[in-house]
Amino acid sequence: MSTLRFDISTGGSREVVVEHVFNAGYTGRDTALVQEHVDELARMGVPTPKQVPTLYPLSSYLLTQTATIQVPHARTSGEAEWAVIVGDDESDLLLTVACDHTDRDLEVHGVAWSKQSAPNVVGDLAWPLAQIVDELDAFSLRAWVSHNGSDTLIQDGALGQLLPPSYWLERLTKHSLLRPRSALLGGTIPMLDGADQFGDAWRAEIADPQGRVSRVAYRVQALPPAWS
Repeated sequence: MSTLRFDISTGGSREVVVEHVFNAGYTGRDTALVQEHVDELARMGVPTPKQVPTLYPLSSYLLTQTATIQVPHARTSGEAEWAVIVGDDESDLLLTVACDHTDRDLEVHGVAWSKQSAPNVVGDLAWPLAQIVDELDAFSLRAWVSHNGSDTLIQDGALGQLLPPSYWLERLTKHSLLRPRSALLGGTIPMLDGADQFGDAWRAEIADPQGRVSRVAYRVQALPPAWS
């Protein structure tokens, strides 16, 4: 269980308790690019999903708002995503930014395992989804990775590149998974060529056409090696 606090775009703030977490994967609207990504991962030894898009249920404690995460080694990285938070009932929906941190070495043994090994960090501002659904595709989505204090833009796109929340809300409802106190991360956009994803800090932003921004930022702290 995670307790999250958001500033609301229309004013005020609220707390939401989350008991169920899902990460969507391979969610690009351009199916040819998605298949290209699946094929690229397969060449790297990452197991391909049985169906595309796909869904990974995660432990609820992995959803957090924090300034520092701890990881077992240096080969982990984030991904900028949108997240929908379900509040008191299935119509109480908030949208915010998220960064899905993943163990890339563990990924070759199982994507679900790699996502279970690191947290999902969510943003500070949330929009009531019903009030923005018609302009959601125009929201920007960007991420930066930091190396020794120097930030590099690593993702730059728009939510219109991804399957919309409505797609996933319908799928979750069909499988009886859309419940109060749930969170869904909606997948990510491609990383820019040439950027080193293995940094010591990450930040991500979603911005609406009016200039309101939801931000997440955290440092990555590698733990000492095990005594084995």
